[in-house]
Amino acid sequence: RGAFGAFGGMFRVPTDVDKPLLVASADGVGTKTKVAIEAGRHDTVGHDLVNHCVNDILVQGAKPLFFLDYVAFGKLEPAIVEAVVAGVAAGCTENGCALLGGETAEMPGVYTPPDYDLAGFIVGCVGEDSVLGPDRVRNGDALVALASTGLHTNGYSLARRIVHDRMKLRADDEFPGMDVSVADALLAVHASYLAALTPVLDRVHAMAHITGGGIPGNLDRALTPALDAVVRLDSWEPPALFRELGRAGEVPVSDMFRSFNMGVGMVVICDGADVDTVIQHAARAGIAGWRLGEVRPGTGRVVLE
Repeated sequence: RGAFGAFGGMFRVPTDVDKPLLVASADGVGTKTKVAIEAGRHDTVGHDLVNHCVNDILVQGAKPLFFLDYVAFGKLEPAIVEAVVAGVAAGCTENGCALLGGETAEMPGVYTPPDYDLAGFIVGCVGEDSVLGPDRVRNGDALVALASTGLHTNGYSLARRIVHDRMKLRADDEFPGMDVSVADALLAVHASYLAALTPVLDRVHAMAHITGGGIPGNLDRALTPALDAVVRLDSWEPPALFRELGRAGEVPVSDMFRSFNMGVGMVVICDGADVDTVIQHAARAGIAGWRLGEVRPGTGRVVLE
């Protein structure tokens, strides 16, 4: 007799938000699961998943309400399931959202052990008059970068090829220039920017979560067709992880910026007078920030200068 729980989760609609809008998103962690499998460490990818989804809805000014997860195996391994879900729970705790439910599937013939796949679904809420986006961005606005903690959840197919085929490194080997293991470098948890940005959302015009496609492939989503975002490449030095991957893989700089976040996890667009405030609140949350560039008249492009 099964009595694990209801077929669906329920959540009370917030009553303290004026003209509330629900914002939903779904995502995965891609081939980062392959690194977790190779390292025998499965308690971080679930945390990655939650933080990634939280950042996606935060871009529109939404705060998370609840989260659901989906894990699919070729052959179900209870210890791995437990570790993955523990990571999901840790991410929900960090971001103050409810883990409302999920699904674990065993699909022999679809996934070949020890491979598994992981997906997450988040719902958040924002007031209709507080939605952030391109329509708020103005000529002369500033770009503020918030630092990433590593690759986050993108670029792992290329990174794994470089690490394995070019650098000839295993999970427990030291990653060059970082004084940590390959596993530690590649499995660093995707940062959540919720705590850093919640106090200053009323000063933010738009944001871009830097995921697949890098800065050029995401920042343009925060622009109108009449504005360009100018990214000053001399405003930061990409962390050692990216420098070593680029060197060892002989990857052109343009491809590096399309494949990886290059040390920038979130770009905030705000009035120039609010740059210091955004950076200060990020620092209080343990996240480095800096002025990355500015917005100028253009055609909706991201310009790396």
